[in-house]
Amino acid sequence: MTYWIDTHSHFADEAFQDDFLSYIHRCEEANVGRVLVMCMNRTEWETMIGWKKEYDWLDLACGYHPEDLQKLTEEDWKWLEEVVSDPRCVAIGEIGLDYHWDTSYNDLQKACFIKQLQLADTVNKPVLIHARDAMQDTYDILKAQNVKKGGIMHCYGGSAEMAREFVKIGYHLAFGGPLTFKNSVKPKETVADTAMENLFIETDCPYMAPVPMRGKQNESSYVHYVGEFMAQMKNVDEETLQKIQMEQYELLFGVKL
Repeated sequence: MTYWIDTHSHFADEAFQDDFLSYIHRCEEANVGRVLVMCMNRTEWETMIGWKKEYDWLDLACGYHPEDLQKLTEEDWKWLEEVVSDPRCVAIGEIGLDYHWDTSYNDLQKACFIKQLQLADTVNKPVLIHARDAMQDTYDILKAQNVKKGGIMHCYGGSAEMAREFVKIGYHLAFGGPLTFKNSVKPKETVADTAMENLFIETDCPYMAPVPMRGKQNESSYVHYVGEFMAQMKNVDEETLQKIQMEQYELLFGVKL
């Protein structure tokens, strides 16, 4: 049996906690059989560990987002080192660079990005990369650090030419709601140009819901809209795309589907 996988969800966000089971059930109804949840702090990690006991198809990643770095303490870093060694943590993320709102601490972002990439190498796990208005610096750091397990360029928004370079150094490209938007150009060009073995789908929920749910709070059950859109773009049936992505997910994250 094949199913859809959401490779980037913020199910740990408080937006989902009041009625979490309804979101879980809608995933099951939409044939979403695996969700990779970003845990950005201790509270989110502990929340998702509780849910994972009941729903083992929730996979967990943990890492510090570039927008949160300035408030971190030494204790926070020690905690992260412990958590990423936990077998229930399958990846480090989301981590990376974000120059969109504030460029005053770019050097700190780069240093913390490198620190978490090195941590990923230490525990031999892949990384989930956030790169906003920082594509070249992100690429340069990833190429220099050469993380053994590679990872995923989350919500990839660069050019098709740059995408080829990320693939060369071991990274998959993930696309969410923006791929389905009418005026979306770069994501469509990149998907058309990239082999299916290097593509994943995601939601980044609760943000950026895909068409036809655009404007609503996004959720992991909506990932099937992205998958259906991608399958049409690649001129394959949905089951074929699901099978390829399930195979690649197993290889990258070391989980048995």
